[in-house]
Amino acid sequence: MVKSTASNDQKLFRLLIAAAWIDGEFQTAEREYLHKLAAQRNLLEQPEIKFLLSSTNPIESETCYQWLSEYLGAHPTIENYQSLFAEIAGVLYADGYIDTEEAKLLNQLQELDPSKINSRSALDIIVSSIRELYRKDH
Repeated sequence: MVKSTASNDQKLFRLLIAAAWIDGEFQTAEREYLHKLAAQRNLLEQPEIKFLLSSTNPIESETCYQWLSEYLGAHPTIENYQSLFAEIAGVLYADGYIDTEEAKLLNQLQELDPSKINSRSALDIIVSSIRELYRKDH
């Protein structure tokens, strides 16, 4: 089980902010949702979180997927996976609309479900999926 440390909470929260940027925009509803969530978790005074919540510079999708892989690790537990999926879905649904990039992120996350993963690591699955996306787009 993942420890509930401030460092882990910060990693989760920066991932949630990156997920909000996945479509290239940090919607007002997403920002407000994350601001409330950060306040509830006493993260508003953490410099990185404070900066990311107020920044108007997009977080690249590659960074989001990298942070996702780092957060889950090679062998996520079902409990950690389900919790993360619920957290990310909450952010993405905050504005009442799921765009294509947000849907891709949710689909990617579903591929990481530990009950579906065999011997491949989460990083291998993410890298393979990103390669497929780039092949389709280019």
